[in-house]
Amino acid sequence: MLKVSDLCKSFSGFSLKKASFEVAEGELFVMLGPSGVGKTVLLECLAGLERVDSGSITLDGKNITCAPIQERSIGLVYQDQALFPHLTVWENLAYGLKVRGHSAETIRSKIDDIAEKVGVGALLGRRTDTLSGGEAQRVALGRTMAVSPRCLLLDEPISSLDARSRSEMRRLIRELNRAGQTIIHVTHDFDEALSLASRIAFMEDGRVVQTGPPDEVFRHPQSEFVASFIGLRNFFRGVLEPGEGTRYFISGSIRLSVVTDAEPGNGVATLSAEEVVLSAERPAGSARNVFPGRVIDVAAVRGGIEIVLDVGTELTARISNESMNEMKISCGCELWASFKATAVKFHPG
Repeated sequence: MLKVSDLCKSFSGFSLKKASFEVAEGELFVMLGPSGVGKTVLLECLAGLERVDSGSITLDGKNITCAPIQERSIGLVYQDQALFPHLTVWENLAYGLKVRGHSAETIRSKIDDIAEKVGVGALLGRRTDTLSGGEAQRVALGRTMAVSPRCLLLDEPISSLDARSRSEMRRLIRELNRAGQTIIHVTHDFDEALSLASRIAFMEDGRVVQTGPPDEVFRHPQSEFVASFIGLRNFFRGVLEPGEGTRYFISGSIRLSVVTDAEPGNGVATLSAEEVVLSAERPAGSARNVFPGRVIDVAAVRGGIEIVLDVGTELTARISNESMNEMKISCGCELWASFKATAVKFHPG
């Protein structure tokens, strides 16, 4: 349905660098990345608010790279809603239809339908400056949906809402998508992306660096940036040696035991922090990977404590508060880290 090829756009101090991806009809495609990587710029290029320097945008087989905004059939909803404060909810919803010259009867019918879909039927007579954040965002979404865009672009529309409103808006976005609406949703929140996406695209420094289904991206991050963003702390780049069964992966000064059928060569190894076991004495268990190390950082995180050790490279373990207190862990203390060969995942490339 939508194909973006080598899209480039330069500003002072920032550039969008050959962004490429495709979105299928009816897909809920989430673009994920921290602030400042170019997510909003990319949406504005798709919507026609920014003229691209090079590259192409194709919608339903038609090149719309230089098409006027009104001819793109792409709707954009911003985080700040940008509602007309002097108009009622009904008038905001009807605005785009009036501009396009629809009849009063068509507008009434369309607004009744849209108001029901986005849950603002009881608010139609209200001024928008009297609405809560969640209500205002529903109206902004409904105003864009009223003109029946082929592709709906959402630029972090729920990041400023309270927890309950965020949950309700996520449900609404999923419902619109299940009804057939193609959506590109931008966020910096990985949990939000997981709750919405049929596919995820990661953006880093103006580039689309990885796309795929959420579970695939989570299991096979292709860069340290992606691994770190999804919370996978242990990411090693190196070389897998030849062999069968348990193999060796060399990364700098450390040698990891890995169970894989992959061809030998360059790649990355990843390891969940929860798989790393810490002990004060050298462990006597069956783990093939055992390293002495010095604690260089301790941080409270959701679900426990993250311990970073220097074992020749940085290795992160996640343990419970109880274990932390029992072992009296602090920066500078010496510990042993161990983990099974099957816990290490090798990714060629």
